[in-house]
Amino acid sequence: MKLKAKWIDFSSGGPLVGVLHQHDAITLNIRSLDRIKLCFGNKQIVVTTDITHDKKQVKPGEIGLFKDLKKHTKVKKGQQISVKYAKEPSSVDLIKKKLDGKELNREEINKIVKDLISNSLTEVESTYFVSACYMRKMSLNETKYLTEAIIKNSGKLHFKKHPIADKHCIGGVAGNRTTMVVVPILAAAGVTIPKTSTKSITSPAGTSNTMEILAPISFSNKEIINIVNKTNACMVWGGQGELASADDKLIKIERPLHLDARGFLLSSILAKKTAADASHVLIDIPIGPEAKIKNKAMAKDLREKFLKLGRMFKLKINVILSDGTQPIGNGIGPALEARDVLLALKGEGPKDLQEKSFAMAALLMKMVGISKAEKKVKQIILSGLAHKKMMEIIKAQGGNPNITPEKIKLAPHTSIIKAPKAGRVRYLSNREITRIAKLCGAPTHLKAGLYIHKKVGEIISQGEPMITLHAEDKSRLQDAIKEAKNSIIFNIA
Repeated sequence: MKLKAKWIDFSSGGPLVGVLHQHDAITLNIRSLDRIKLCFGNKQIVVTTDITHDKKQVKPGEIGLFKDLKKHTKVKKGQQISVKYAKEPSSVDLIKKKLDGKELNREEINKIVKDLISNSLTEVESTYFVSACYMRKMSLNETKYLTEAIIKNSGKLHFKKHPIADKHCIGGVAGNRTTMVVVPILAAAGVTIPKTSTKSITSPAGTSNTMEILAPISFSNKEIINIVNKTNACMVWGGQGELASADDKLIKIERPLHLDARGFLLSSILAKKTAADASHVLIDIPIGPEAKIKNKAMAKDLREKFLKLGRMFKLKINVILSDGTQPIGNGIGPALEARDVLLALKGEGPKDLQEKSFAMAALLMKMVGISKAEKKVKQIILSGLAHKKMMEIIKAQGGNPNITPEKIKLAPHTSIIKAPKAGRVRYLSNREITRIAKLCGAPTHLKAGLYIHKKVGEIISQGEPMITLHAEDKSRLQDAIKEAKNSIIFNIA
């Protein structure tokens, strides 16, 4: 059947979509989510079908094309397109195999990743793959194959200067914005450290979300290389340059249910490090009852897997186990965390953020062969070189190099949660801090979040501020206030 092309101003953000009127769908014996092959000239492309009854959207004799397709074809409005039924890709059977609890080999995982990147899998099929790996777990070999497949089917950066340092925290602790402190310190010491990150999966902010407060984060691979050549570093979103792009698609699927399969976590991190041309990598695994990793036994098991996989990919990896029992820093949410980072680079602001960041910077320096690393870190902070380097990176990425913590605007609607009694803070809930910050709107609303006035071990007076909420609109603020009043955020004794 031949149908006239009609462009629709919608984007799926993933699978390529063609819309048929019900009349034509019945004639072609096509159901919603079936695949159809579009043939025009010497080219053809497979898309997922959506079906409409509304003639105002798509009339019989037309096919509506989502604007994602414009990247793949130059079809003009009204152009005749041949439409045929298309079979599902063989990777669907491989996903079923994993759902049955069977192990996948290198070729099978590569086929799934290839189809994922090319948008040949529907969101439902991709979700089943994520669910299968979450429920059935992944072997070390499967994790290795997934890492290989993400690297093989994605872009890669290449730098002339070596060694290339990198660091990564597996997440699960609110705040903990150490990367944005470590990177300028290493860069100021002359170490090349290109940092590519995904946006937040389950937290109120990731490195990319926070850096977006200070400068643009979306660049092509060529632009990233130019930034790093100028400053020794960058802090960018990896998705724009197609670095480990399959990983970004998997993360997008994981986000709604906050799934975080161990195999995906390992593959995601190592693929991104390899894609960024890293040679020396420091991994941070926070441990705490409300962190991703609950105890030392789990942490040691994960550390061993990182070390084994690192050797497979010829990476020099050091893994630290850190305290994840409470949030790191005071600000939670992109803008609030950006303020903390700028203060820390001057040796000011949250002490826990400073101490952890400076210790990690020293460890990474030692890994790349810099002697007297602790002394070097201290000199770089006290001399102002770390802050100066951060401003250079911000400028190179198109941000304002004169930005200060005070100039970073926060969401306008605020509320203070006060201490019900005097005493010492004995407990501060990672889980509830994260939940409340997200109810305020973080990280979607970059200026939203909360500020923690007192941390574990500190003395607080009755009626003194414990946390301050920041939201873009009153309804979100009210939701956050309600949650704060009905949950156990902190314990004072």
